[in-house]
Amino acid sequence: MSRTLITLVCAAALFACAPEASEPARVRSGTLALEARVTPAALRVGENQLEVTLRDASGAPVSGAHLEADVRMHAMGAMPEMGGPARVSDLGEGRYRADFGLEMGGTWQVAITAHAPGGEALQAEGSLTVGSPGLRLAAAGASSAASPTTPASGESPGAFSFPAERLQQIGVRTVRAEVKSLARTLRATARVTFDESALADVSPKVSGWAESVAVTAVGEPVARGQTLLTLYSPDLYAAQREYQQALASRARAEGEVRAERSDALVRAAERRLAQLGIARADVAAIAQRTEPLQALPIRAPASGFVLEKNVVAGGAVSAGERLYRIAPSERVWLEAAIPESDLALVREGTRVRIALAGDTSAEPRAGRVARVLPQLTAESRTGAARIALAAPAPLRPDAWASVEIDVAASDGLAVPSSAVLRAGERSFVFVAKGGGRFEPRAVTLGFETADAIEIRSGLASGEEVVSEGTYLVASESRLRAALETW
Repeated sequence: MSRTLITLVCAAALFACAPEASEPARVRSGTLALEARVTPAALRVGENQLEVTLRDASGAPVSGAHLEADVRMHAMGAMPEMGGPARVSDLGEGRYRADFGLEMGGTWQVAITAHAPGGEALQAEGSLTVGSPGLRLAAAGASSAASPTTPASGESPGAFSFPAERLQQIGVRTVRAEVKSLARTLRATARVTFDESALADVSPKVSGWAESVAVTAVGEPVARGQTLLTLYSPDLYAAQREYQQALASRARAEGEVRAERSDALVRAAERRLAQLGIARADVAAIAQRTEPLQALPIRAPASGFVLEKNVVAGGAVSAGERLYRIAPSERVWLEAAIPESDLALVREGTRVRIALAGDTSAEPRAGRVARVLPQLTAESRTGAARIALAAPAPLRPDAWASVEIDVAASDGLAVPSSAVLRAGERSFVFVAKGGGRFEPRAVTLGFETADAIEIRSGLASGEEVVSEGTYLVASESRLRAALETW
C-alpha cells in the first residue's frame, strides 16, 4: 500500500473517531450574534470543548474580540464549588475555543462574555448536563419562559426523577407554597452608649492652676458634689477676700443705718462666688474663715463616670477649658445595628427584648425603639436603632447586648425553612412535578421567620416543593447523574 494511501486511510479513521459537536445554541444582543456548540455533543466527565463563533449585524465574523467563558457547579450542602474560568483560544475569523473540564456528573452553569473591539459586549448564560446533548444558552437576564435554555419537554435541564420506593426510603415529603401572614423578629447586636443629652462638662470660669487632682483617670465613677480637683486662682482668691470683707463690714454695721447696704454687699459677693462655680457648701465654709482658702474645690455636677479628663496636678488651667466630661451612668441607650434592607421595618415605639452580655437574669429586659437614626455606616451598610430600656439600671458603656425586635406582620409567599437549599449566594428549592420528577429552581428569598422563609421570586403559589429530605434529594440526584456517565 502506497504511503499516500496509508495517510488517507489514517486521516479518515481519525475523522470517523473524532467527537461530534452538538447542535449550535444561538444568542443575539444588540448588533452582536453568538453561536456556541460543545464537543462532544453529549458532555462527559473530563475534558470538553466549547466552540464559539461571533458575528456582527451583517453576518461578518468579529475577530480580535475578548472572550471569557466560565463553567462551574455551585456549592451545595457540604460539597464545595467546582469549575471556574475556561482556557480560551482565538482561532481567528471570529472563531474561539474554550477548553474546560467537568469533575463530576450533573448540571453545570455556563456564562459567556464577548467584548467586541468596538466596545460592544454580549453576555450569555445557560447550562449543560453531563451525558445530555447540547448546550442551553440565552442572553443574560432573559426571561426563562422565552429562553432557549428550556428543553423541548418543558422541564428544566436539571430535572430528574426517582422511583416511588426510593423517595419513600429517603423520607421525601412535599408541601405547597402558599401566601401567609409572616410575623418577623429582627435579631441584632447592640452596644450600650451614654445618653448624649445628659452629658455634663466641668469647665472653670476662671484661669488658674490645679493644686491637686482627686479623680485621675478616665472611667472612674464619680458622685454628684464629689471633689474632682482643687484650683488656685487669683480671681477666686480675690472673690473670697471680697466676701469675707463684706461679712466683716456687715457685722460691724449691725444695728446701724448702714446695715442694709452691708447686706447688699454680702449678697453680691455670694452671687459672685456662685457665678464663678463655687458650691454653696464651700461658700458657707469660706464665711466661717477670716482668711481665704489657698485653693477651692471644683466638684462634679452630676453622678456618672468620667468620659474625658484633661487636667494634671500642677497644670495651668484656662477659663472655659474642658477639664472633665461626665456621662451619667443611670441614663444610657442601646444602639442596635440594623441591616439597611431591614431599616424600613423598624418603627419608633416598637417593643424590644434585650439580653445583655453577662446578665444572669432569667428573663430578658424590655425596651422600646426610641428613634431610628438617619445615617448609615458605610462599611457595614447598617443603620442604628436607639433603644430606651423600660427599667433602666446602671450599665457599662460599650457593653454588648443582643436584641430581638418584633416587626409588623405582612403577607408573602412562603415555604418551610427546610425546603430551601443555599449554595453560596444563591438559593434553590426542589419543585415536585409529579410522577417522581423534581426540578431544581433558583429562588430569591425575603425575610425568614422561625419556621418559614418568604419567596420573593422563582416560585408560584400552589407549586409543591420538597420540605423534608431536601439535602438527600440533592445528593442523590448528583450521585445518579455521575453514575449514569461512567
